Amino acid sequence: MSTNETRETLGFQAEVRQLLKLMIHSLYSNKEIFLRELISNASDAADKLRFEALAAPELLGDDAELRIHVAYDKDARTISVSDNGIGMSRDELVGNLGTIARSGTAEFLSRMTGDEKEDARLIGQFGVGFYSAFIVADRVVVETRRADLDAEEGVRWESDGQGEFTVEAAEIPGRGTRVTLHLKDGEEEFAEPTRLENLIHKYSDHIAFPVELGGTGEGDEDKVVNSATALWTRPRTEISDEEYREFYKHLSHDFADPLRWSHNQVEGKREYTSLLYIPANAPFDLWNREAPRGLKLYVQRVFIMDDAEQFLPLYLRFVKGVVDSSDLPLNVSRELLQQNPDLQAMRGALTRRVLDMLAKMAAEEGEDYSNFWRQFGPVMKEGLVEDPGNRDKLSPLLRFATTHGKGADQEQSLDDYVSRMQDGQDRIYYLLADNHSTAIAGPHLEQLRARDIEVLLLTDRIDPWLIDGLGEYDGKQLADVAREGLSLPDGDGAITQDVANEQHKPLLKKIKRALRDRVEAVNVSRRLVDSPSCVVAGEGDLNPSLKRMLEASGQSLPETRPILEINVEHPLLERLSAESDEERFSALSNVLLDHALLAEGSQIENPAEYVARMNRLLLELDSATGAT
Repeated sequence: MSTNETRETLGFQAEVRQLLKLMIHSLYSNKEIFLRELISNASDAADKLRFEALAAPELLGDDAELRIHVAYDKDARTISVSDNGIGMSRDELVGNLGTIARSGTAEFLSRMTGDEKEDARLIGQFGVGFYSAFIVADRVVVETRRADLDAEEGVRWESDGQGEFTVEAAEIPGRGTRVTLHLKDGEEEFAEPTRLENLIHKYSDHIAFPVELGGTGEGDEDKVVNSATALWTRPRTEISDEEYREFYKHLSHDFADPLRWSHNQVEGKREYTSLLYIPANAPFDLWNREAPRGLKLYVQRVFIMDDAEQFLPLYLRFVKGVVDSSDLPLNVSRELLQQNPDLQAMRGALTRRVLDMLAKMAAEEGEDYSNFWRQFGPVMKEGLVEDPGNRDKLSPLLRFATTHGKGADQEQSLDDYVSRMQDGQDRIYYLLADNHSTAIAGPHLEQLRARDIEVLLLTDRIDPWLIDGLGEYDGKQLADVAREGLSLPDGDGAITQDVANEQHKPLLKKIKRALRDRVEAVNVSRRLVDSPSCVVAGEGDLNPSLKRMLEASGQSLPETRPILEINVEHPLLERLSAESDEERFSALSNVLLDHALLAEGSQIENPAEYVARMNRLLLELDSATGAT
């Protein structure tokens, strides 16, 4: 078969073309990162070969020393990054470079705003890797041969990054990959040896394989530029903050610095080293619970797998880092990890280390922690459900919007709330709602606001489960202000619910009769001040917000009816109490209920009936006004 017969011209995915344009525009001010990305990819290829060679040593052949080579040609204006790692087959090459091998590309692109700084941050979260070459190059050539294939099964890929790429067979003597960049006009600085050496020192000194630099001219000799020592194996005292930051970017392909990191070596019964990072920004696919996650696993400094999710619980899926174990076998698999008795102990220790890191951040750097919570708060709340064993560590880390705070920002801790509790208050009050606007304007808060009692405003989808997982804090039970039997601190002079109901029994019975089976009961409210009515959930009923959420997901739930509470001191109730016309009384009673449901965030079961009822009442009002 001739080369021409194997040459194909293929098109990028539409999303890839769009991303390339956005990336070149948004990242131009940080264009030097292309070299970091290409060297990181080469390092990954070397890692993967070393792992596969554990089972198939013949893959190494007579070229067992793994390395990365950066070459420059000033006259031709080219740079190449080569490795003798695992390499790629034709299918792998097309799959890796013809598409962006991550789900949700279109969703990711929809978040682009046109703001260069913001778009650059998003692109960094997405992890563009190889594609960053097009920031400085107008043509990129990739030549590769997988380690288990023959020389004539090599592949050559070429593109200008515009819309198409070509793939053809090529005879490549050795395994591995070479990426050659043909620099754009004005980018000649990147073919200068001093510039390249500085960039390798800056971004890739931590790479565990030698990174060689050499030119094509006479007298240009290859030299190893980096330290070629895995960063996590070095003593902490010998590692600068800048080196830690650059290693994070190598691991995550994130362009932003991490918020925090923790480097720890454990000795004794279990021996392992961990280096864990807290990112500054949430990845775009944070809410895809099936997305790749976890730590990079090494055993005795040999790479084993990416995304080893067994070492941290799901709610810490944003944590990046490395675990290097001395105890696990080199042939460990994901299945064996799940069965390993030492793994649970390591998982517990690593989880606690992350939580301790966050606790220290919250105590020492409040602004950083506020930024962290804005990015990852709802995910952290999952921990109260998924990881009850760490409830005592997780609870102080929670942040909430409250009636004490300003706006919808979740900035108040439970310790903050407890410190502001009134004398005699033995409960932490909360309100579940679909959004902050509904919560803050809700009638359920009126009495508590009048008495300056703080209320947690819970509007995240996870919050109903959070409450179940939390239960109490600092010995104080959590109390739903939208539930029957609300207990407020003593001293308000209020009569009991039973006494209040007994005093207005005829009116309550009449309203209940008018509403028939729309409500479970009608009570005199002890929580309303300005509103005429509200609905609350019965003691054993689902919270309405949770019920709506479950029903929206398609779950079938048993029918429950709300409890209507009325403010007997409100003018509307005084008017209703004096109404002698049975039909009008019924209409007004139903309107009270409908308005209470709307204020709470629920849907009216029969909107057409509601509109007809309101129209009749308005016409009657108009007639009465005209008669006078």
